[in-house]
Amino acid sequence: TLEAKTPYGVIRGLETFSQLVFANGDDGKVIRNTPIHIEDAPAFAHRGVLLDTARNYFSVDSINRVLDAMSYNKLNVLHWHIVDAQSWPVESKKHPELQEKGSYGPDMRYSYGDVEGVIAYAKERGIRVIPEFDVPGHTYVVGLAFPELVSCMNKQPNWDDYAAEPPSGQLNIAKPESINFTKEIFDEYAELFSDNVFHLGGDEVNRACWTEDPDVKKYLEDNPKEDIESLLVDWYEKVHEHLGDLGKTAMTWEETLFHSNYTLPKGTIVQTWIDEQSIPNTVAKGYRSIASPASSYYLDCGHGAWLSNWDGDSWCDPFKTWMHVYNFDPLANITDADEQKLVLGAEVAVWAEQTDEIVIDQRLWPRASAMAETAWSGKKDAEGQVRTTEQVASRLQEQRFRMI
Repeated sequence: TLEAKTPYGVIRGLETFSQLVFANGDDGKVIRNTPIHIEDAPAFAHRGVLLDTARNYFSVDSINRVLDAMSYNKLNVLHWHIVDAQSWPVESKKHPELQEKGSYGPDMRYSYGDVEGVIAYAKERGIRVIPEFDVPGHTYVVGLAFPELVSCMNKQPNWDDYAAEPPSGQLNIAKPESINFTKEIFDEYAELFSDNVFHLGGDEVNRACWTEDPDVKKYLEDNPKEDIESLLVDWYEKVHEHLGDLGKTAMTWEETLFHSNYTLPKGTIVQTWIDEQSIPNTVAKGYRSIASPASSYYLDCGHGAWLSNWDGDSWCDPFKTWMHVYNFDPLANITDADEQKLVLGAEVAVWAEQTDEIVIDQRLWPRASAMAETAWSGKKDAEGQVRTTEQVASRLQEQRFRMI
């Protein structure tokens, strides 16, 4: 008998049931140690995977394959990082030039139907799809269609003065047109993506990009009481307010909270990645947090630099072993019970500078399974003892064999 409060609870219960079944002989199946009584519930509501399909294109079939594996591990959020500086593969009915000029090619695009299909496929497996449209940084690709909206377009050779990675380009925060453009993008994709959470990026904003922009310079000359920081605050206020007017809960990277003067609305979800201490620092300010520390949860790291002029480690090396992933605790250094409740969950990330659909299985599994167990079961067993990787190893090996 399976009892659950929601259809998604039934899905998780059936997954648990499937994990009780073992092969017995050539064709037989057996459930050991019956009868079995299990009462189970997730420790965290958000158990996610970030998939970057902008730096390398992933076919719909490969995205669905990721969703299948997520469901086997009771993960319930696909954070779809669908656009970035490198490409805009998703259809836009409002601004079709974005896809036409920003995709890698006609065979590397997502139609509305593709997106709706992924959302439906995910929902059948109890998985939410949260889109990310990163602004105002990481927007070089917008400049391919609308160069008048973007500052510091593809600065060379000193791109690193203007961006975290090439090609450089950020929406021009001195131009009302860039705010209008952002609002139109939010209007369109807030309707296409049905989840109530909408990720608007906000990471790795580079002030030098705007300091040298002639339009920004002119604006600041005409408005001497303003500066780059006040301009950015005003820009954030307008786009966050608009997203709220659309009935969406904003999700943003931690820089908007810690590296700007803007005061986020209290309902905002803050995704932390720079430092593990960012999680307790976020909830101490009263904000909800998703834990994605690069030091433990960035699963694309460990393969060296991807820029062709640098023969060395990448910024986030070394490789994160499954044991390292498992040992991370999203609640570390948070002792207040109310603040612990503000940690909504955990999310591993696979950025796609060196990842595509050929290698995605190796990047994700079984390391994402290690995060999945701690996000579902917590770090402690029924007796209150912290689980060790030695205890987990055989169970993780079994899970890997189930998936392959």
